[in-house]
Amino acid sequence: MPLWAKGGIAVMLLLASQFHLWNRLSSGSVFAPEFPRPIVIAFNWAFGAIVLLAMLQILIDLGVLAASATQHGWVKPPESLRYGAAVLAGVLAAAGVANALRPPLLKDVEVAIRDLPPQFDGYRLIQLTDLHISRLYPEGWTDEIVDRTNSASPDLIVVTGDFIDGSVAMRRVDVEPLRRLRARDGVYAIPGNHEYFFDYASWMRHLTDMGIRMLPNAHAVLTRDGGQIVLAGVTDLSAVDTGDPGPDLDAALQGAPASAPILLLDHQPKRAREAAARNIALQLSGHTHGGMIVGLDRLIALANGGFVSGRYEVGGMTLYVNNGTAMWPGFALRLGRPSELTRFTLRRMR
Repeated sequence: MPLWAKGGIAVMLLLASQFHLWNRLSSGSVFAPEFPRPIVIAFNWAFGAIVLLAMLQILIDLGVLAASATQHGWVKPPESLRYGAAVLAGVLAAAGVANALRPPLLKDVEVAIRDLPPQFDGYRLIQLTDLHISRLYPEGWTDEIVDRTNSASPDLIVVTGDFIDGSVAMRRVDVEPLRRLRARDGVYAIPGNHEYFFDYASWMRHLTDMGIRMLPNAHAVLTRDGGQIVLAGVTDLSAVDTGDPGPDLDAALQGAPASAPILLLDHQPKRAREAAARNIALQLSGHTHGGMIVGLDRLIALANGGFVSGRYEVGGMTLYVNNGTAMWPGFALRLGRPSELTRFTLRRMR
Protein backbone atom coordinates (compact mmCIF):
# COMPACT_ATOMS: atom_id res chain seq x y z
CA MET A 1 0.00 0.00 0.00
CA PRO A 2 1.24 3.54 -0.68
CA LEU A 3 2.42 5.56 2.30
CA TRP A 4 -0.46 8.04 2.06
CA ALA A 5 -2.99 5.18 2.31
CA LYS A 6 -1.23 3.64 5.30
CA GLY A 7 -1.08 7.04 6.97
CA GLY A 8 -4.78 7.70 6.39
CA ILE A 9 -5.80 4.33 7.77
CA ALA A 10 -3.49 4.79 10.77
CA VAL A 11 -5.09 8.15 11.60
CA MET A 12 -8.60 6.70 11.34
CA LEU A 13 -7.65 3.77 13.56
CA LEU A 14 -6.13 6.12 16.11
CA LEU A 15 -9.23 8.33 16.19
CA ALA A 16 -11.56 5.33 16.54
CA SER A 17 -9.43 3.76 19.25
CA GLN A 18 -9.92 6.87 21.39
CA PHE A 19 -13.73 6.63 21.26
CA HIS A 20 -14.07 6.74 25.04
CA LEU A 21 -11.79 9.74 25.36
CA TRP A 22 -14.02 11.63 22.90
CA ASN A 23 -17.02 10.54 25.02
CA ARG A 24 -15.44 12.10 28.09
CA LEU A 25 -14.71 15.33 26.22
CA SER A 26 -18.27 15.47 24.85
CA SER A 27 -20.11 15.06 28.16
CA GLY A 28 -17.66 14.82 31.04
CA SER A 29 -18.27 11.07 31.30
CA VAL A 30 -16.83 8.13 29.43
CA PHE A 31 -20.29 6.53 29.66
CA ALA A 32 -22.25 9.17 27.73
CA PRO A 33 -21.23 9.94 24.14
CA GLU A 34 -23.04 13.21 23.41
CA PHE A 35 -22.68 13.15 19.63
CA PRO A 36 -25.37 12.89 16.96
CA ARG A 37 -26.66 9.32 16.81
CA PRO A 38 -25.08 8.46 13.40
CA ILE A 39 -21.66 9.42 14.80
CA VAL A 40 -22.18 7.27 17.91
CA ILE A 41 -23.14 4.36 15.64
CA ALA A 42 -20.07 4.91 13.45
CA PHE A 43 -17.77 5.05 16.48
CA ASN A 44 -19.24 1.81 17.86
CA TRP A 45 -18.66 0.10 14.49
CA ALA A 46 -15.08 1.38 14.18
CA PHE A 47 -14.11 0.65 17.78
CA GLY A 48 -15.77 -2.78 17.58
CA ALA A 49 -13.89 -3.55 14.38
CA ILE A 50 -10.60 -2.70 16.08
CA VAL A 51 -11.37 -5.01 19.01
CA LEU A 52 -12.48 -7.86 16.73
CA LEU A 53 -9.47 -7.38 14.44
CA ALA A 54 -7.13 -7.56 17.42
CA MET A 55 -8.76 -10.84 18.49
CA LEU A 56 -8.50 -12.28 14.96
CA GLN A 57 -4.85 -11.21 14.60
CA ILE A 58 -4.02 -12.90 17.89
CA LEU A 59 -5.67 -16.11 16.66
CA ILE A 60 -3.67 -15.91 13.41
CA ASP A 61 -0.43 -15.37 15.34
CA LEU A 62 -1.16 -18.30 17.65
CA GLY A 63 -1.78 -20.44 14.57
CA VAL A 64 1.52 -19.29 13.03
CA LEU A 65 3.42 -20.12 16.24
CA ALA A 66 1.81 -23.56 16.45
CA ALA A 67 2.53 -24.32 12.78
CA SER A 68 6.12 -23.08 13.11
CA ALA A 69 6.68 -25.26 16.17
CA THR A 70 5.41 -28.40 14.45
CA GLN A 71 7.36 -27.78 11.23
CA HIS A 72 10.58 -26.73 12.99
CA GLY A 73 10.83 -23.55 10.94
CA TRP A 74 9.15 -20.19 10.59
CA VAL A 75 5.82 -20.32 8.74
CA LYS A 76 4.77 -17.07 7.12
CA PRO A 77 1.01 -16.74 6.54
CA PRO A 78 -0.15 -15.20 3.25
CA GLU A 79 -0.86 -11.47 3.35
CA SER A 80 -4.37 -12.21 2.11
CA LEU A 81 -5.09 -13.85 5.48
CA ARG A 82 -4.39 -10.56 7.30
CA TYR A 83 -6.50 -8.55 4.87
CA GLY A 84 -9.25 -11.15 5.11
CA ALA A 85 -9.22 -10.78 8.88
CA ALA A 86 -9.63 -7.02 8.52
CA VAL A 87 -12.61 -7.41 6.19
CA LEU A 88 -14.18 -10.04 8.46
CA ALA A 89 -13.73 -7.79 11.52
CA GLY A 90 -15.47 -4.92 9.72
CA VAL A 91 -18.39 -7.11 8.64
CA LEU A 92 -18.80 -8.68 12.10
CA ALA A 93 -18.69 -5.26 13.76
CA ALA A 94 -21.39 -3.98 11.41
CA ALA A 95 -23.57 -7.02 12.15
CA GLY A 96 -22.92 -6.63 15.89
CA VAL A 97 -23.97 -2.97 15.94
CA ALA A 98 -27.08 -3.73 13.86
CA ASN A 99 -28.04 -6.48 16.34
CA ALA A 100 -27.47 -4.13 19.29
CA LEU A 101 -29.73 -1.45 17.79
CA ARG A 102 -32.57 -3.83 16.91
CA PRO A 103 -35.50 -3.54 19.37
CA PRO A 104 -35.91 -6.90 21.14
CA LEU A 105 -38.67 -9.36 20.40
CA LEU A 106 -40.85 -10.64 23.22
CA LYS A 107 -39.37 -13.71 24.93
CA ASP A 108 -41.61 -15.89 27.11
CA VAL A 109 -40.20 -17.73 30.13
CA GLU A 110 -42.19 -19.88 32.59
CA VAL A 111 -40.92 -20.15 36.16
CA ALA A 112 -42.24 -22.58 38.78
CA ILE A 113 -42.36 -20.89 42.19
CA ARG A 114 -42.51 -22.91 45.37
CA ASP A 115 -45.43 -22.03 47.67
CA LEU A 116 -46.89 -19.68 45.06
CA PRO A 117 -50.44 -18.78 46.11
CA PRO A 118 -52.99 -20.18 43.63
CA GLN A 119 -54.21 -16.63 42.99
CA PHE A 120 -50.84 -15.87 41.34
CA ASP A 121 -50.71 -18.97 39.13
CA GLY A 122 -50.35 -17.56 35.61
CA TYR A 123 -49.20 -14.15 36.86
CA ARG A 124 -47.27 -12.33 34.13
CA LEU A 125 -44.47 -9.87 34.71
CA ILE A 126 -42.18 -8.19 32.21
CA GLN A 127 -38.54 -7.47 33.00
CA LEU A 128 -36.79 -4.54 31.36
CA THR A 129 -33.14 -4.08 32.15
CA ASP A 130 -30.07 -2.23 30.88
CA LEU A 131 -32.12 0.23 28.83
CA HIS A 132 -29.12 2.59 28.66
CA ILE A 133 -31.29 5.40 27.32
CA SER A 134 -28.83 7.71 25.59
CA ARG A 135 -27.98 9.31 22.26
CA LEU A 136 -27.75 5.76 20.90
CA TYR A 137 -31.12 4.73 22.38
CA PRO A 138 -33.11 7.98 22.27
CA GLU A 139 -36.75 8.97 22.74
CA GLY A 140 -38.05 7.18 19.64
CA TRP A 141 -36.39 3.91 20.63
CA THR A 142 -37.71 4.21 24.21
CA ASP A 143 -41.18 4.91 22.84
CA GLU A 144 -41.14 1.67 20.84
CA ILE A 145 -39.99 -0.37 23.85
CA VAL A 146 -42.83 1.08 25.94
CA ASP A 147 -45.37 0.23 23.22
CA ARG A 148 -44.09 -3.35 22.97
CA THR A 149 -44.13 -3.74 26.75
CA ASN A 150 -47.66 -2.39 27.22
CA SER A 151 -49.02 -4.49 24.34
CA ALA A 152 -47.87 -7.65 26.17
CA SER A 153 -50.53 -6.95 28.86
CA PRO A 154 -48.34 -7.59 31.92
CA ASP A 155 -49.64 -7.81 35.47
CA LEU A 156 -46.38 -6.23 36.64
CA ILE A 157 -43.41 -4.44 35.05
CA VAL A 158 -39.98 -4.48 36.70
CA VAL A 159 -36.84 -2.63 35.63
CA THR A 160 -33.60 -4.07 37.01
CA GLY A 161 -31.36 -1.04 36.63
CA ASP A 162 -29.18 0.86 34.17
CA PHE A 163 -32.00 3.05 32.92
CA ILE A 164 -29.72 5.69 31.44
CA ASP A 165 -26.38 7.02 30.32
CA GLY A 166 -26.37 10.74 31.02
CA SER A 167 -27.64 13.26 33.53
CA VAL A 168 -31.32 14.13 34.06
CA ALA A 169 -30.76 17.29 32.00
CA MET A 170 -29.27 15.26 29.12
CA ARG A 171 -31.89 12.49 29.14
CA ARG A 172 -35.10 14.18 30.30
CA VAL A 173 -36.76 13.97 26.87
CA ASP A 174 -35.41 10.51 26.06
CA VAL A 175 -36.74 8.87 29.24
CA GLU A 176 -40.15 10.58 29.09
CA PRO A 177 -41.88 7.65 27.29
CA LEU A 178 -41.28 5.51 30.40
CA ARG A 179 -44.07 7.50 32.01
CA ARG A 180 -46.49 5.59 29.77
CA LEU A 181 -45.57 2.13 31.10
CA ARG A 182 -48.75 0.44 32.30
CA ALA A 183 -49.36 -2.76 34.27
CA ARG A 184 -52.15 -3.87 36.57
CA ASP A 185 -49.89 -3.87 39.64
CA GLY A 186 -47.65 -1.00 38.54
CA VAL A 187 -44.00 -0.48 37.63
CA TYR A 188 -41.21 -1.25 40.13
CA ALA A 189 -37.48 -0.82 39.72
CA ILE A 190 -34.02 -0.77 41.25
CA PRO A 191 -30.92 1.22 40.32
CA GLY A 192 -28.06 -0.26 38.31
CA ASN A 193 -24.44 0.78 38.45
CA HIS A 194 -24.88 3.44 35.74
CA GLU A 195 -27.37 5.44 37.81
CA TYR A 196 -24.53 6.07 40.28
CA PHE A 197 -22.37 7.58 37.52
CA PHE A 198 -24.88 10.40 36.90
CA ASP A 199 -26.16 11.85 40.22
CA TYR A 200 -27.99 8.90 41.73
CA ALA A 201 -30.24 11.01 43.99
CA SER A 202 -31.47 13.15 41.08
CA TRP A 203 -32.32 10.10 39.02
CA MET A 204 -34.15 8.41 41.88
CA ARG A 205 -36.31 11.52 42.34
CA HIS A 206 -36.98 11.86 38.63
CA LEU A 207 -37.90 8.22 38.07
CA THR A 208 -40.17 8.28 41.12
CA ASP A 209 -41.87 11.41 39.80
CA MET A 210 -42.52 9.51 36.57
CA GLY A 211 -44.60 6.94 38.47
CA ILE A 212 -41.93 4.26 38.81
CA ARG A 213 -41.75 2.86 42.34
CA MET A 214 -38.11 2.41 43.30
CA LEU A 215 -37.10 -0.39 45.70
CA PRO A 216 -33.61 0.52 47.00
CA ASN A 217 -33.16 -2.04 49.81
CA ALA A 218 -36.93 -2.17 50.17
CA HIS A 219 -39.88 -4.39 49.32
CA ALA A 220 -43.51 -4.26 48.33
CA VAL A 221 -46.23 -6.80 49.04
CA LEU A 222 -48.40 -7.66 46.05
CA THR A 223 -51.84 -9.06 46.85
CA ARG A 224 -54.48 -10.80 44.81
CA ASP A 225 -57.72 -12.12 46.35
CA GLY A 226 -55.99 -12.73 49.68
CA GLY A 227 -52.80 -14.27 48.23
CA GLN A 228 -49.47 -12.49 48.66
CA ILE A 229 -46.04 -12.38 47.07
CA VAL A 230 -43.13 -10.17 48.08
CA LEU A 231 -41.24 -8.11 45.52
CA ALA A 232 -37.89 -7.01 47.00
CA GLY A 233 -35.10 -4.91 45.55
CA VAL A 234 -31.55 -4.01 46.50
CA THR A 235 -29.18 -1.25 45.45
CA ASP A 236 -26.16 -1.91 43.26
CA LEU A 237 -22.74 -3.05 44.44
CA SER A 238 -21.20 0.13 43.00
CA ALA A 239 -23.20 2.29 45.43
CA VAL A 240 -20.48 2.20 48.07
CA ASP A 241 -18.05 3.87 45.65
CA THR A 242 -20.20 7.02 45.71
CA GLY A 243 -20.94 6.92 49.44
CA ASP A 244 -24.49 5.62 48.96
CA PRO A 245 -25.98 2.60 50.77
CA GLY A 246 -24.84 -0.68 49.26
CA PRO A 247 -27.09 -3.71 48.72
CA ASP A 248 -28.67 -4.85 51.97
CA LEU A 249 -30.99 -7.84 51.66
CA ASP A 250 -31.77 -7.79 55.38
CA ALA A 251 -33.10 -4.24 55.10
CA ALA A 252 -34.97 -5.09 51.91
CA LEU A 253 -36.84 -7.95 53.59
CA GLN A 254 -37.46 -6.30 56.96
CA GLY A 255 -41.14 -6.60 57.81
CA ALA A 256 -41.98 -8.82 54.83
CA PRO A 257 -44.60 -11.54 55.48
CA ALA A 258 -42.74 -14.76 56.27
CA SER A 259 -45.12 -17.08 54.39
CA ALA A 260 -45.10 -15.25 51.04
CA PRO A 261 -42.69 -16.28 48.26
CA ILE A 262 -40.05 -13.65 47.50
CA LEU A 263 -39.05 -12.28 44.09
CA LEU A 264 -35.79 -10.33 44.22
CA LEU A 265 -34.54 -7.62 41.88
CA ASP A 266 -30.73 -7.33 41.92
CA HIS A 267 -28.97 -5.63 39.02
CA GLN A 268 -25.82 -7.76 39.22
CA PRO A 269 -26.15 -11.56 39.41
CA LYS A 270 -22.93 -12.33 41.28
CA ARG A 271 -24.59 -12.38 44.75
CA ALA A 272 -27.17 -15.00 43.74
CA ARG A 273 -25.85 -17.65 46.11
CA GLU A 274 -26.34 -15.29 49.07
CA ALA A 275 -29.91 -14.64 47.93
CA ALA A 276 -30.61 -18.37 47.59
CA ALA A 277 -29.47 -18.83 51.19
CA ARG A 278 -32.18 -16.35 52.23
CA ASN A 279 -34.95 -18.49 50.72
CA ILE A 280 -35.54 -16.26 47.71
CA ALA A 281 -37.70 -18.02 45.12
CA LEU A 282 -36.74 -16.03 41.99
CA GLN A 283 -33.98 -13.48 41.34
CA LEU A 284 -34.06 -11.27 38.27
CA SER A 285 -30.80 -9.63 37.19
CA GLY A 286 -29.14 -8.00 34.19
CA HIS A 287 -25.83 -6.12 33.97
CA THR A 288 -23.91 -8.63 31.81
CA HIS A 289 -25.69 -7.87 28.50
CA GLY A 290 -25.59 -11.64 28.04
CA GLY A 291 -21.85 -11.44 27.46
CA MET A 292 -22.42 -9.49 24.20
CA ILE A 293 -20.34 -11.80 21.98
CA VAL A 294 -20.14 -15.59 21.96
CA GLY A 295 -16.76 -16.49 23.43
CA LEU A 296 -16.41 -13.16 25.22
CA ASP A 297 -19.35 -14.22 27.37
CA ARG A 298 -17.12 -16.77 29.11
CA LEU A 299 -14.84 -14.00 30.37
CA ILE A 300 -17.78 -11.86 31.49
CA ALA A 301 -19.19 -14.85 33.37
CA LEU A 302 -15.97 -15.08 35.40
CA ALA A 303 -16.52 -11.51 36.62
CA ASN A 304 -20.13 -12.24 37.60
CA GLY A 305 -19.95 -15.34 39.76
CA GLY A 306 -20.24 -17.62 36.72
CA PHE A 307 -23.64 -16.18 35.72
CA VAL A 308 -23.94 -14.42 32.37
CA SER A 309 -27.11 -15.28 30.42
CA GLY A 310 -30.40 -17.08 30.93
CA ARG A 311 -31.77 -19.36 33.64
CA TYR A 312 -29.77 -20.92 36.47
CA GLU A 313 -30.81 -23.06 39.41
CA VAL A 314 -28.92 -21.84 42.48
CA GLY A 315 -29.49 -23.62 45.77
CA GLY A 316 -33.21 -24.10 45.16
CA MET A 317 -33.64 -20.57 43.76
CA THR A 318 -34.22 -19.71 40.11
CA LEU A 319 -31.88 -16.99 38.84
CA TYR A 320 -32.60 -15.36 35.51
CA VAL A 321 -29.88 -13.16 33.98
CA ASN A 322 -31.46 -11.07 31.26
CA ASN A 323 -29.39 -10.28 28.15
CA GLY A 324 -30.61 -6.70 28.41
CA THR A 325 -33.15 -4.59 26.57
CA ALA A 326 -30.33 -2.44 25.14
CA MET A 327 -26.59 -1.87 25.77
CA TRP A 328 -24.04 0.62 26.97
CA PRO A 329 -23.44 3.01 24.03
CA GLY A 330 -19.66 2.76 24.52
CA PHE A 331 -19.49 -0.82 23.17
CA ALA A 332 -22.78 -1.69 21.49
CA LEU A 333 -22.14 -4.99 19.75
CA ARG A 334 -24.13 -8.21 19.91
CA LEU A 335 -23.02 -11.41 18.22
CA GLY A 336 -24.96 -14.48 19.25
CA ARG A 337 -26.37 -12.83 22.37
CA PRO A 338 -29.62 -11.06 21.35
CA SER A 339 -31.36 -8.42 23.44
CA GLU A 340 -34.50 -9.37 25.36
CA LEU A 341 -37.94 -8.10 26.26
CA THR A 342 -38.74 -10.86 28.71
CA ARG A 343 -42.21 -11.88 29.93
CA PHE A 344 -42.25 -14.29 32.88
CA THR A 345 -45.28 -16.40 33.69
CA LEU A 346 -45.31 -17.64 37.29
CA ARG A 347 -46.57 -21.16 37.91
CA ARG A 348 -47.22 -23.11 41.07
CA MET A 349 -44.58 -25.75 41.69
CA ARG A 350 -46.20 -29.17 41.31
